Amino acid sequence: MSFPSSAAQLVNLAEGGGGGHESLDPALTGGGALFVLLLLLWITTRFNRDR
Repeated sequence: MSFPSSAAQLVNLAEGGGGGHESLDPALTGGGALFVLLLLLWITTRFNRDR
């Protein structure tokens, strides 16, 4: 693979032509991750009774 073809593919990727999945909603994914992290934080603080 030559440098010009690699550069063209990278430009295409940077412009949004490829990558990502239409069914994944960024807000839903971020909200789900936030919920899981807050749940883990709550569980951790419930088990840490020695304070």
